[in-house]
Amino acid sequence: MALLNFKRREAPAATPVNPDVEAFLQGYSIEVMPRTAEKVENFRDLLPEGTRVYIAHIEGTPIEDMVATAKRLAADGYPVMPHFPARIIKDAKTLENWIAMYQGEAGVEQALLLAGGVAEPHGDFHCSMQLMETGLFDKAGFKRLHVAGHPEGNKDIDPQGGMKNVSEALQWKQDFSTRTDAEMAIATQFAFEAAPIIKWADDLKAAGIDLPIHIGIAGPAKLQTLIKFAIACGVGPSLKVLQKRAKDVSKLLLPFEPTEVIGELAAHTAANPDFNITNVHFFPLGGIKTNANWAIENGGASTRPANA
Repeated sequence: MALLNFKRREAPAATPVNPDVEAFLQGYSIEVMPRTAEKVENFRDLLPEGTRVYIAHIEGTPIEDMVATAKRLAADGYPVMPHFPARIIKDAKTLENWIAMYQGEAGVEQALLLAGGVAEPHGDFHCSMQLMETGLFDKAGFKRLHVAGHPEGNKDIDPQGGMKNVSEALQWKQDFSTRTDAEMAIATQFAFEAAPIIKWADDLKAAGIDLPIHIGIAGPAKLQTLIKFAIACGVGPSLKVLQKRAKDVSKLLLPFEPTEVIGELAAHTAANPDFNITNVHFFPLGGIKTNANWAIENGGASTRPANA
């Protein structure tokens, strides 16, 4: 009886990493929430050493949960940057208490300051500039303050559309950075198309706003998930990228990956070394593990958080 001759199947070759993308992803950051962080058994299995991790503070999340998440991540060796949403902070005393808790429990020394996504302020603050004006972050010795940017505008800030109010706010923050010792950068809302992002960044620079930009990118996720978040977060013209894909039935159930937008931004950065987008900031809308694995497969390693 003849033996069947089975040929050993070769494993598919790994796709070569694009060197421009690999360079562009160096120093990337990622955002978590306490409830999503709880699902991660070990961050060290997913995130390179030194990755900056933002902790999103959603309305209704107890500060104790935020601080506990910060403490866990800091203990694993990750620089932690919690959100301070102005509209959910009652007053200066509350702000001072939050800062003290983060520092005392987790050694936090950097923060993302933003207005927050609630319509009515819970207390004295309604914008990030008011948080900065308290001087409490400087008093506490915070080394780095990031502020929000909106490449496609923000209807909460400019209800009639356009970029007037958001641009004026960024100009104020640029001026703040020149009169203080704070290391600052702009962390943006996510978008899906490179051309509007590049134009926005160039327009800022032309207006004299030269803060480094950490561009928001949505990690791999189901198309329906991304569309839901994009509409909720007020993503503008680049939403059409998702809507166009949704019309293709063959792609409807496939995860949407940020390969194209990151590839185009990486190529532009390589061709324009003075481009003011310096880092990628991931929103892991399809899950932290999925996003982290995509970054790893595309050459991402966070090696610049201390000075970027």
